[in-house]
Amino acid sequence: MLVLVSPANVEEALEAVEGGADIIDVKNPLEGSLGANFPWVVREIAEAVRPTPVSAAIGDMEFKPGTASLAAFSASLWADYVKVGMMVGKSSQALELAKSVARAVRENGKKTVIAAYADYYEVGAVSPAELPEIGACCDVDVVMIDTALKNGRGLFDCMDFCSVAEFVDSAHDYGIACALAGSVGVDDLPLVKEAKADIVGVRGAVCEGGRKGKLKKELVSEFVKAAKNLRVETAF
Repeated sequence: MLVLVSPANVEEALEAVEGGADIIDVKNPLEGSLGANFPWVVREIAEAVRPTPVSAAIGDMEFKPGTASLAAFSASLWADYVKVGMMVGKSSQALELAKSVARAVRENGKKTVIAAYADYYEVGAVSPAELPEIGACCDVDVVMIDTALKNGRGLFDCMDFCSVAEFVDSAHDYGIACALAGSVGVDDLPLVKEAKADIVGVRGAVCEGGRKGKLKKELVSEFVKAAKNLRVETAF
């Protein structure tokens, strides 16, 4: 299981690398769960942390496939993976949005991550259960569950374990890697492992003062060490 850590700037990205993160996920927590950062920040972080793989979030995207594809193309100039949140209410919209993003990302030979939300029923978004099939139709590389509302409720507060495990199994049945995030802490790692996720994503648990605080290498190191004790082989 790989550990994805989400810094907001170069300083935090270097802290994450020093702490042992497997993937650096560039985002802007001030703009939402999967808030997009500025293109120059994505570039600066990518240049600073190579050869560590970089992903970049492009936002909790409403049904704006043109906007999403343009943002995805920009991010994929520097990031190895581009991640988009499916903040849409219909499966047909999620399919078109994912298809547009994946095509733009492939233009630069990079990979696509599409994310649904464990608290989808509170924000009117598509269910995570629909994401693996959508991902397979669009040939995406990773499907992910996060939480939309950062209100103290984590992944397993918003979804029961069986539903999360079924999501992972469905993704693997389609040959797609699976990531789990959403206020995940060290205490959640056994459930993440039991669900057989390929990647665990974290920010709040490795920041002083929560997800809008400052990311610290010592906290990253503690989280990575805990995850390594639970690691299993992954094809991601």
